[in-house]
This record gives sequence, structure tokens and C-alpha cells, in this order.
Amino acid sequence: MVEFKKKRCWSCNSLEVIKWGKQQGKQRFKCKNCGIHFTFTNQGVSRHNRFRWFKDWVLGRQTILQISKISGYSPRTLQLYFDYYLSKRPVFHVKPSEKLNLLMDGTYFANKLCLVLYRDNTIKYTQLYRITDGEWYEEIKEDIANLLSIGVQIESITCDGHKSVLKAIRSADKSILVQRCVVHVQRMCKIWLTSKPKSDAGFELLLIVNKLHRIENRTQWGYWVVELIDWNEKHKDFIAEKSYNPETGRFWYKHKMVRRSFVVIKRALPDMFHYLENPRIPKSTNGIESFFGHLKGHLAIHRGLTKTHFKGFIQWYLWFKNNQ
Repeated sequence: MVEFKKKRCWSCNSLEVIKWGKQQGKQRFKCKNCGIHFTFTNQGVSRHNRFRWFKDWVLGRQTILQISKISGYSPRTLQLYFDYYLSKRPVFHVKPSEKLNLLMDGTYFANKLCLVLYRDNTIKYTQLYRITDGEWYEEIKEDIANLLSIGVQIESITCDGHKSVLKAIRSADKSILVQRCVVHVQRMCKIWLTSKPKSDAGFELLLIVNKLHRIENRTQWGYWVVELIDWNEKHKDFIAEKSYNPETGRFWYKHKMVRRSFVVIKRALPDMFHYLENPRIPKSTNGIESFFGHLKGHLAIHRGLTKTHFKGFIQWYLWFKNNQ
């Protein structure tokens, strides 16, 4: 009696495989455990092709129906293949550097997930990521400490100035330069001041704020700082005005938006211009915000992912981008 070797499913490694007709003259099989259909031709080539189609699905902005026409596989089969990859987690590798200049920011998704990225601005490489539900002090401190513990020498971190982020960086290592995102400071001030401020103080401060992103050397910085100091001397009584609320029995700043804009600039000032001394330090987080925009654009094409597969898609997207 001749014994035949049992076929094993490539997806779930199960031996519960049965014959399921023929396809283009080749024996077709079905796995009773996970339900996929496949043929045994050249498994190495088949796996390579499946992974390539998965990459096209993640990075190429192609739908399963479009890939189905190219590959010859049914949408259902492709969905099973892609679900298999999404359930796995790619292995990330940190690239140590003597002087690492990081862009660090978080972005939120509709399913209450938050992606925090630590991206090397010089080589455009994601050194570390965390999928969580917010930008929390303890988690960010742990992430930075983990990078430092494996020999990564962080020279600077450019961030948007979130309180928990600033506190975490300084707690992890006080020698790390914190570069406040100039564009973020400018954007927030322009929102609070509006495009047409009603007061002279607000209008003059808006003109000063509009020059912020154009400062490229210490001479321009000096003129800008003098202009800001002169504005404060001229309008310090105006921004200090308070009004009394008889209902609460408390005093409130009368021109709070103008005052808020000035206070934000004043507090960020010591950490806003490290890039003037070191050209390797990015002055804004625009690079990482653009990266987030592209990621969300790709996710929008593949609506309906489960939360687990949603996380998997993000992880594979970051991995593919790192290995391009």
C-alpha cells in the first residue's frame, strides 16, 4: 500500500486539507481549518507574489478588486491572504546614530486610537512607534528611555509643545534639546488672534507672528525679539486688563486671546530657535504631519477594517516605508 504525504495548509499549518477540484489543469486544495483555497505549484514564488500584492494593497492605494484583476485570485481569497498578514506583526529595527534628530508627534483616528511616532528627520526613518489612546507622559518617557538604553544618542526632539511630551523628554534626559515647532506656535497664535484682530495690540502682534517662520539666522532673530519686546512694553497694560464677573465673583483677563498668544510665544521662546545653531535640527514637525496625512489617505481607501487589522495596517505601512 502506497502512503501519500499529507498536504499542509500554508496559512494555518493545518493538515486538514482536502482536494477541491482543479484550476487551470492543477490540483486545487481546500483547508478545512481556515477555509482558504490554494494549489501546490511553486510555494516560494506564490508567497512572494502574495506578499507583493499585499504591499501594493498597503502602499499602492489599490483596492482588493483592482489587485484581483491583476493577480487572477478572487477578492475573497485575497482577503484571506491579507487578513493573515494583518494578523502578523512586522519586526522593526532601530538604526542607532551618534546624533539623532527626531521628529515626534501623535495623531488620532476616529476609532479612538492614537499613533505616536519617533521619526529620524535625517534619514526619514521611523525609529519607534506606539499605538495607544493618547499622548501620555509615562508612555513617552518610557519610549525615550528605551531608545537611550539601546545606545541611541538623541541630540534633539522637535515637538508641538504638548505638556506631557515636554515633561517626558526632560524627565528622560535633560541633555536632549527640545525644539518647539515654530509653525505650530505660529498657527495657534493666528487662530487665537484671527485674521482681522479688533484691537491695535492684536493687529501688531499678528504682524510679528507672521514673521516667525521666516527667521533663518541670528540677525533676523535679534530684530524679531526686539520687536516682540517693544510690543510688550507698549501693550503690557492692555493685556493685563481685567474685568469683574459679578456672577462668579472672579476677575478675568479682558483681552484673553491676545494675552494667550503672547504668553505662548514667551514660554516657547527659549526652545524655539535651536535650529539656528544646528542646521540638523528641524524647526517644525511638518515632515511628520505630512507623513500622517499620507497614512490616513491610504487608510481611507480601506474602510471597514477591524480594530486589530487597523493596527496591523499601520504597523505594516510603517515597516514598508522604512524598507523602501
